[in-house]
Amino acid sequence: MKRLWFLFSQTVTVLVAAYFVVATLKPEWLSFQARPLNSVALIQSPDLSPGEVPAGSFRLAAKKSAAAVVSINTSKAAKKNIHSNDPWFKFFYGEQGNAPQVGLGSGVIVSASGYILTNNHVVESADEIEVILNDGRQTKAKIIGTDPDSDLALLKIDLDRLPVIVLGNSDTLQVGDQVLAIGNPFGVGQTVTGGIVSALGRNQLGINTFENFIQTDAAINPGNSGGALVDTQGHLLGINTAIYSRSGGSLGIGFAIPVTTAKWVMEGIVKDGQVTRGWIGVEPNELSPELAETFGTKATQGVVIVGVLQNGPAAKSGIRPGDVILSVADKPVGNVSELLSSVASLKPGAPSKFKLIRRDRQVELEVTPGFRPKPQQARP
Repeated sequence: MKRLWFLFSQTVTVLVAAYFVVATLKPEWLSFQARPLNSVALIQSPDLSPGEVPAGSFRLAAKKSAAAVVSINTSKAAKKNIHSNDPWFKFFYGEQGNAPQVGLGSGVIVSASGYILTNNHVVESADEIEVILNDGRQTKAKIIGTDPDSDLALLKIDLDRLPVIVLGNSDTLQVGDQVLAIGNPFGVGQTVTGGIVSALGRNQLGINTFENFIQTDAAINPGNSGGALVDTQGHLLGINTAIYSRSGGSLGIGFAIPVTTAKWVMEGIVKDGQVTRGWIGVEPNELSPELAETFGTKATQGVVIVGVLQNGPAAKSGIRPGDVILSVADKPVGNVSELLSSVASLKPGAPSKFKLIRRDRQVELEVTPGFRPKPQQARP
């Protein structure tokens, strides 16, 4: 037993001595280092093969639609002051520059024949319009027609092999759908931003006469006007038009004109050279308890008519002041903006059904709209 204990003690002594020797001369032998990141034991995601799309990426939608989105540069000759040659005027105000005013926007190629949709405010009063394609080609564009009431304009360029965007269906959009905004913000070059549909049917914003905007939080900035709002398939859903901003930059509240409206405007311009809208000649107002009491109506919703143009379409059809319009062509109207848009969409000369409340009874009338007068008026 003593012999085994003696052997054990010697072994322990040798091992302790060896430890001190190694610790003194080769301390690195005793350190435990982490294995390198490229160790075979580390599980890595496999590399994507060329052309393979990562999960959740919108690269295909962006690639498919971006080629058809163009940059638009405009210039307008500076107005010459009538007093610019007056010596006293020059003395007080100095020499007035004659540099042209320049503008920046975007557009979307919607036809292989060269038609481009953009905003009216992008090209309004421009003396010269230059279009720059995503492939680098540049050319002059001419205005085919404009529609200030919807803030849309149709341009045309003469180039071959034009990329054309696929038109989607904005009527199927729902809040929460993912969208991409494509344009040339601040002139930095074509940019793609992403977000969702925040709201639909935005109106009463005071931007256009006829408003039915798609609201999105995809970043839209100056220079994006006229650009494309597309879905995750790269199909056109709207024309980016305006933003709500206190700083001039994106705050996550942008507005786009639905492609259904843009297509209707474009077809009208191509076919007739202008957009034809219905008009009935009334002065509408939002229904309030005070107006309801004034006209003695029991209605609690709809749009109250406070004035009717003598010998206008509405007057000839029997609409009277105090009537509350509930629907136009079976489409409910809840405010003045909706009534304006519903009447404008009617075909002039074709009778349409109007449902209204007159005092305490419901009435249905057939109204034959006329052509909306060219000078913009407050009446629908």
